[in-house]
Amino acid sequence: MQAALSKILNAIFEADFLDCSFGFRPNRGCHDALKILSHIVEKKKISYIVDADIKGFFNHVDHRWLLKFIRHRVIDPNILRLIARFLQAGVLEDGEILNTPEGTPQGGVVSPVLANIYLHYTLDLWFEKAVRKQCRGEAYMVRYCDDFVCCFQYKADAEKFYLALIQRLEKFNLEMAKDKTKIIEFGRYAQTQYQKSGKPKPDTFDFLGFTHYCSKSSKGHFRVKRKTSQKKFKASLLRCKEWVKQRRNWPIHDLMDGMKAKLIGYYRYYGITDNSTMLNKFLFETSKILFKGLNRRSQRKSFNWYKFNLYLKQYPLPKPRIYVNIYDLRIGFG
Repeated sequence: MQAALSKILNAIFEADFLDCSFGFRPNRGCHDALKILSHIVEKKKISYIVDADIKGFFNHVDHRWLLKFIRHRVIDPNILRLIARFLQAGVLEDGEILNTPEGTPQGGVVSPVLANIYLHYTLDLWFEKAVRKQCRGEAYMVRYCDDFVCCFQYKADAEKFYLALIQRLEKFNLEMAKDKTKIIEFGRYAQTQYQKSGKPKPDTFDFLGFTHYCSKSSKGHFRVKRKTSQKKFKASLLRCKEWVKQRRNWPIHDLMDGMKAKLIGYYRYYGITDNSTMLNKFLFETSKILFKGLNRRSQRKSFNWYKFNLYLKQYPLPKPRIYVNIYDLRIGFG
């Protein structure tokens, strides 16, 4: 039922959603958001980044505001009643039903489109119609669901937006995580100023699992580069460790096939331009986890490091590969 409702809402609101929104939309994904962000910082007059984070977004969506937003495009009382019932159905946790006076269904199929609708009205339209028009310089936003980055030409515009964002979110029962939100100098102009003053490189920021930093191309031109963020890198290794621990009693060939599939899945997301070093590091750390897991299958060691490498030569793990070219830009941006 939620899947059917999600298709209806997507068909209605997809035409309204702005170009800055990438999360859970047809033919738009994380890599497209990263490509657009890279294009904006490298090609536009950007010197400041507002790296913002909404605190517990999915748990604090206001039902009254959400239904009000949906009524802008949906007048069928049956659909509105169905949405309200989904929102108020509650959550089953440890055999106990908990009421949900606010927020969207955790893990619900309809939650992503409801989140996009909520942020379309609270954030996207406000930024496009109000913030950009009041800025002295250029201003852009890239949003993937509740994760977004705003780019500004002037510091005053960035600071004004930061203060206005707090009030805007409060109006719709949301809260900005101030400890995770910051304004940083970033871009080719910021890097030039840092070099002239003898300071280190500009600060970095994380977006969609990647740490973005200022660098140069092989020809000496400004480039935004990205690598797997340390937080996501460690979390992926921890999940890999738990996976091997739970399956180390499997037949060794089945274990290796499962590990190969996981590595390919990892490469397909993190295999993006400039991230080769972190991919190779992940493969090395994964190999160590696999080596330790295989040696704990019994009290007697199955492998030493030399024999393990011989085995990997015969049954190799997939090598890191760049799947995504950050400069293959096929989506427009207004």
